[in-house]
Formats: sequence, C-alpha cells, structure tokens
Amino acid sequence: MKLVLTGSSTGIGRALATRLLAHGHQVWGLARSDQSDFAAQPAAAFRATRCDVADWSHVERAAAAVAAAWPHVDGLITCAGLQGEVGRALAADPAKWSATVRANLDGTYFALRAFAPLLARAPRRAKIVCFSGGGATKPRANFSAYGVAKTGVVRLVETIAEEERARPLDINALAPGAINTRLTDEILALGPAVVGAAEFAAAQKQKSSGDAPLEKALDCVEWLLSPASDGISGRLLSAPWDAWPTLGQHKDSLAPSDIYTLRRILPEERGKKW
Repeated sequence: MKLVLTGSSTGIGRALATRLLAHGHQVWGLARSDQSDFAAQPAAAFRATRCDVADWSHVERAAAAVAAAWPHVDGLITCAGLQGEVGRALAADPAKWSATVRANLDGTYFALRAFAPLLARAPRRAKIVCFSGGGATKPRANFSAYGVAKTGVVRLVETIAEEERARPLDINALAPGAINTRLTDEILALGPAVVGAAEFAAAQKQKSSGDAPLEKALDCVEWLLSPASDGISGRLLSAPWDAWPTLGQHKDSLAPSDIYTLRRILPEERGKKW
C-alpha cells in the first residue's frame, strides 16, 4: 500500500513507520522534525516531507509533493499531535490553549482535506486512521485543550464516515492506550501541581511498571488498513481493550448501531424516570 503518515518522526508514529515498512508498504512521512536519518536507512520505500500539520499551506504543499510522485494514496494515518497547554482550563493561556486545539484538530482535518483527492483515486477501498484517546471519552482535568481536540477528532471521523458512506472509504479513530512517549515525560516534568496528583501518579506508575503494549496499537492500525476491516467506519476503537480483531464478523450488525461511538446517554437508558 501507498501510505501517508503524519507524526512519523518520533514516538508511536516512528514505530508505526518502521512496522509498515517492514511489512512491505511504501510510507510517506510528514513531520516537523528532520527525518533524513530515517529516510537514509535501507528501507528505500520511505519518503519524508518536513511539515507542520497545523499550517494548511504546509500540508497543501506536502500533498502536492506526494501527488507528483504517486498516482494515488491507499491509506492515511494521522498520528501527529502535541499535549500543549496543561493546567486548569479557566486559568490557561488562551493563545497556547487555542494552539493546542489547532495542532491536534486542525492538524488532523488539514491532512484529511489535503489527501482526499489522492485517496479517492485508490484502486481498492481507501483507509483512514486518526489517532484519538487522551481524554476523548471522559473529562480529563488539566488537559482540556488536548481532550477537546481529541474529542473533536472522533466527531470529525464520525461525520466524514456518514458523509462518505456511499464511497469505498473507511475512516476510524484509534485510542492507542497509555504508551510511554514524550507526552508521559512531559507530564512527569510538569509535576503534580500543574497536571494534578492523579495524572502525575498515573504517569509515574506507567513509567515504572510498564505501559500499554505498543504492539497492540501497531497491530490495530494494520488491521484497520487491511481488507479485514472493510465496511467498518466511523468508530472509535481502543487498541488495548476492544475486541477489534473479530469485528469483521459483526460488521453488518455494527453498521446501524452506535457501538464504539460518542453518544448522549438518556435517563431511561440508566433505569431513571427523571
């Protein structure tokens, strides 16, 4: 497959690029950091463009570069993101708060918009995987900007899945789990006074006793890119917790349901009459 991967220079993105290349895919990595060391490795199937995904002009130029070399794109993985402004929402720096949302939410949308024409030319069912998690499904005190952006990513995924239902395209959001990355180190460096005692303790425990298996997140991405997930779209899946390897057996019943989506819960659904 010809795959575009944002955030390919570090953390999960780099591990994912390594995995996909090892399995014979061609990968075009987009990242703000220089990736010449990675591109120079024997895996000649890797190309890279320096790109700030929060800047539309950067992403537009990157898509033009890809289009000049590839006739189509089979899949897009939006892994780029940053933790950004941390602290109580009502005491946060407004400019930094907004920049955090822009980097994570606009950065995802810009990639989707820029590569939509190339995805439309894919000879097989096109695939999109957008990284979410990090507070998308419940309030996460002191991480409002990151959580709001990641929640927005999920609703964006759901909306595009609905709009493009008639097309051969699957788009899903992925929560990779609590994997040790630079984000974990940032939490520890900021300390409990900024991130909160619970977040700091969780990061300490994660750092010392082990994180969610990275392999599960990588496996889930590959599954979402494969024909095994054809017809499954508009879902938020947890790599370490959900039974995603067997979802293909239930896609017909899953399609009309709200399973693995963000929804409002009514009182009667909890046995209440008020």
